[in-house]
Amino acid sequence: MTRLLLIVTTLFLVGNTAWAAPKKKYHFELAAVTVKPEVKADVAKSAAPRVELQVKKALASHPQLVAALDGAPPKSQVDAYRKYLVKKRLAGAFLVTVEVTEASEELVPMDKPNAQRLVVRVGVHILGETIPGRTMGFTGDGQATVKQEVGKKVRERDRQFAWDSAAEVAIADAMTTVFKQLAVPAKKQ
Repeated sequence: MTRLLLIVTTLFLVGNTAWAAPKKKYHFELAAVTVKPEVKADVAKSAAPRVELQVKKALASHPQLVAALDGAPPKSQVDAYRKYLVKKRLAGAFLVTVEVTEASEELVPMDKPNAQRLVVRVGVHILGETIPGRTMGFTGDGQATVKQEVGKKVRERDRQFAWDSAAEVAIADAMTTVFKQLAVPAKKQ
């Protein structure tokens, strides 16, 4: 009897995971990376390219995203473009704009001699517009703070690592929000 119960339980658990629906796939095209005017100009100058690099990495490597649409009709041919998306089994295509809402760098003294802490903060807002049609598709916000212990002088390599890490985590945070929104079925009107 125990053996039968074990077999039935195993089949039930294996059966449930086998029937799980695959996650939907999407196409994201990066339109622009902008910086809010509230961000200091010198910080914005270094933050924008780092955020853009991390966004491009995320778009190229995310398992739910298709990077290139080979053979897609022009976006101006709305019906043909939508049929192409259905044919390729894509749930949607979006034009993505990323806005750096917060970016700062600070050096904080530490109790240790010849040591200080580099603190980098990055905040982003992601907006996706549907292709074709350019209606609002999703939004997502992400923030990250990276604290790194450095010596008396901050090496450029340490600064780059802190900025890249903060941008990567902020983008990942925003993308998590985006995919949660996209997973919710659209309301019928």
